[in-house]
Amino acid sequence: MGRTLARILLALLIVALVLGVAAAAVRFLVIPRSFPEAEGQLRLRGLDGPVDVYRDTFGIPHLYATTEHDLYLAQGYVHSQDRFWQMEFWRRIGSGRLSEVLGEATLEQDKFIRTVGWHRTAAQELERAGEAERAMLEAYAEGVNAYLQDNQGELGLEFTILGLTGGEFEPEPWTPLNTLTWAKVMAWDLGGNREEELKRAQIAARLGAPAIGVLMPGYDQAYPVILPASASAASASAASLRAVPEAAFAGFAFGSGPDVGSNNWVVAGDHTVTGSPLLADDPHLSIQMPSIWHEIGLHCEPQGPDCALNLVGASFPGVPGIVIGHNDTIAWGVTNLGPDVQDLFIERVNPDNPNQYEFAGEWREMELIREEIRVSGQEDPVILTVRKTHHGPIINDVAGGVEAEWDFGWQPLAFAWTALQPGTLVESLRTLNHARNWDEFRQALSLWDVPSQNFVYADVEGNIGYQAPGRIPVRAAGNGSAPVPGWTGQYEWIGVIPFDDLPRSLNPTEGFIATANNAVVGPDYPYFLSMDWEPGYRARRLVELLQADDSISLLDMQAMQRDSSPLYAQDLQHYFLALQPEDNRLAQALDLLRSWDGRAVRDSGGAALFEALRWNLVSVVFEDELGEQLLDRTWGELQVAAARLMSDPASAWFDDQRTPEVEGRDQALETALQRSVDQLTELLGRDMGRWRWGELHTASFENQSLGQSGIWPMERLFNRGPVEVDGSIGTVNNTAYELGVDFTVGTVPSYRQVIDLQDFGRSVSMHTTGQSGHPFHPHYDDMIDAWRNFQYHPMLWTRSQVEAAAEAHLRFIP
Repeated sequence: MGRTLARILLALLIVALVLGVAAAAVRFLVIPRSFPEAEGQLRLRGLDGPVDVYRDTFGIPHLYATTEHDLYLAQGYVHSQDRFWQMEFWRRIGSGRLSEVLGEATLEQDKFIRTVGWHRTAAQELERAGEAERAMLEAYAEGVNAYLQDNQGELGLEFTILGLTGGEFEPEPWTPLNTLTWAKVMAWDLGGNREEELKRAQIAARLGAPAIGVLMPGYDQAYPVILPASASAASASAASLRAVPEAAFAGFAFGSGPDVGSNNWVVAGDHTVTGSPLLADDPHLSIQMPSIWHEIGLHCEPQGPDCALNLVGASFPGVPGIVIGHNDTIAWGVTNLGPDVQDLFIERVNPDNPNQYEFAGEWREMELIREEIRVSGQEDPVILTVRKTHHGPIINDVAGGVEAEWDFGWQPLAFAWTALQPGTLVESLRTLNHARNWDEFRQALSLWDVPSQNFVYADVEGNIGYQAPGRIPVRAAGNGSAPVPGWTGQYEWIGVIPFDDLPRSLNPTEGFIATANNAVVGPDYPYFLSMDWEPGYRARRLVELLQADDSISLLDMQAMQRDSSPLYAQDLQHYFLALQPEDNRLAQALDLLRSWDGRAVRDSGGAALFEALRWNLVSVVFEDELGEQLLDRTWGELQVAAARLMSDPASAWFDDQRTPEVEGRDQALETALQRSVDQLTELLGRDMGRWRWGELHTASFENQSLGQSGIWPMERLFNRGPVEVDGSIGTVNNTAYELGVDFTVGTVPSYRQVIDLQDFGRSVSMHTTGQSGHPFHPHYDDMIDAWRNFQYHPMLWTRSQVEAAAEAHLRFIP
C-alpha cells in the first residue's frame, strides 16, 4: 500500500473519531458550506445575459438563457455545483493522473491508461475540433472555472478530507481536453470484445479450440434480432498466448460488472393509446454513488436560429448538452451495440532489439512514448516508456507481464481500438441535440464513432426509427474473436463499414423496435459486427410484452421497465422439476420451485431458490474441466452453455472427471439442487417458507473513491444502502450480480425514462441516487427509494410547468 494512501487512511480514522465527537457540527456546519447556491442572484463572469435556473423537488435544474454560449456556460457551473468531485475524479481517470492525489494505490491503473493513451487521442481530437464544437467546450469550461474561482476552499467533503491528510491540492482549471478524455473513458467501458478474445484464447489453451463453441456459444437465432430482415454470422478462431489479467480491462466509470448493457424500445402510434409514439430507455451500468447521470433541462428563450436548444434529459457531469432525452421535435434512447472494435495482435519482436517488431518480412521501429506519472508522497515521477506498433500500444508491458497466471511464453500484445483514432463524438452530440427530424438525426449519428450504440428514435410527426452508428472495422481476414499474429499482415484492418451500410430502420411493419444488447442483424448482413451479443433473454421478454398489447400506455411502458421475470428459468425449470429425489428436503425445495410464479421479486422464496440453482448448476457442470481461474472468468457465458446442454442428458460435460462414476444430466441437476439447498439454508435458515430473494439481493451505492476506503465510519459518510431490490440477471429490470461471488447487485438500470411524443409534459424519468454529489445534501440520496420501487418524476417541459414545480430559483447575471 502506498505511503500516501496509508496517510489518507490514518487521517480517515482521525476524521472518524472527530465525527464521533462532533458529528452534529460537521454535518450541519462544515459539510453544508459546499452545498450549491440555489436561491437568489449570483454574478457569473462571461455571460452574454442573465440565466435563470429553476430546481424542482428532486433538485433537477432547468436553465433558461438567450444564447447557447450562456446555456453551456451555466451548465458547466451547475454541474460543478452538484458534482465537481465526481468530475475531478473522472478527469483524473481519463488522463491517468489519479496517483497525483491518491498515491501508489492507483499507480498501476494510471500506468495502464497512460499506455493505452486516451489523453493522447483526445488531444488530437481537440486539435481537429470544429469552431462550433470548440466554442461549446470552451463555454462549458468557462462555467466550471467560474465555479472553482467562486468556491475556493469549499469544493466538497472529499477535498476537505484530502486536505486533512496533507494531500491538499488546488484543482486545475477545467479545459476542453478534460471533457474529451471523459468521452474516452465512456468508450472504453462500453466498447469492444477484449475480454472475450482472451477468454477464447484461454479456453483453447486449456481444452482445445472445439470447446470454445460449447462454452461460449453463439447467439441463438431463435431469439429476437433487432432488425429481423438482415443479420450477421461468425465462427470462432483461437490462439494460445499469455493472457492479460482481466483486472487490466476493468470498467473505470460505467463499470464492468455483470450484464452491463441496456434496454430501449419505441412503439408507433398505431399501437399506443394516444396514437403517438412512446419511447423508453434504461441504461444498465455499474452501481455507484453518486449516479453516473445528472438530469437537466437546457432551454433557449427566446428560441431561434442563433439559440435553438430546447432539451430535457440525462447528461454526464463534465460534458455539455444531454446524452439521452428529447428536444421539441424528436426523442431518442441508447443501448450498447457492442460491435467488435478491438483486436489484439501478437507481435514478433526482434530478439536483438526489443523496440523493433516484424511486419511483412521487415523489422519496423516501434514508436516510443515517454510518460511521467507523478505520485503523491514521492519526490520523483515514475517514468513509463510506452511501446507502440502500427497496430497500437503494447499493453502487456504494464498489464500482467511475465508473472501472468497461465503462461505460454512471453508474447507482446498490441492493442488495436477504433477509439484510439481521433473521432468526432462531441460534434455528433452537439448536432444530435439540434436535430429536428429523421434525416438530421441520422446526419448527427454519422459522426458518432465510438462507442457504438443502438439508437431508437421517435418524432412528433409519428415516425419511429433505429440507427446503429459507429466506426466498425473491416478486416482483411478473421473476425477478431481471438488474438491473431501481427507480423503476417494477414489480419489488418482495411477500412470501416460505411455509415449508409450500417443497420437502420424507419417505421417498421412490426410497429415497434426493441433492443437489449441482443444481435442486431441476421445471417444475410454483408459485414461482420460481432459474435459477442448478450444471450437475448431481455430482448425476448420485451418482444413478448410488446406483442401482447396493441394499445400501449405510458403506464404500460413503465410496467415493462419493472418486469422482473427471468426467462432463463424457462430453459431450466422443467429439467429440475422432473427430478425425483429421495431426500425429503430436496423434494420440499422442488415444491417451492413448482409453486414459484417466475418473478424475481423481493418477497419470493422461489426466486431465491432458482437463483441459487442458476449459480450451482454452472459450478457443478464445468468446475472439473475449467479449474478455478477459468471458471471465475467465464461464469456469464457458462450460464448459456449449461442451458444449451440440457437437451443431451448423456453429454460428457455432465460427468465429473474427479469421480470414478460417469454422471449424466440428472445427477448434475440433483447435485446442483443439493448445493443450492445447503447454500440457502446457511444464508437464510432452515425454514424454506421464510426464504426471501430480497434478503440476498441487495443494492449498495458506493462512492468510487473515499467510499471504498475500508474504514466503516468514512464509508458511512459517502455510501448508501444496502436496500432490497427486485430483478436478476437477464431480466428487463436488470439487477445483475456476480455469479460465484454473492447475490449482491453489481449492475442496475442507472436511469429510466419514458417519453410521450404526443405531450412531452407527460414524460417521466428517474435515476438511481440523487442529483447532488455532496453527502447529507437533501438531494444526495433522495431518489434511491423511488428508483428501487419503480416510481418516476415528471420530465418537466414547459416553463410554466417548471416554475410551478420549482423549489428554488437562482439567477445568474453577467
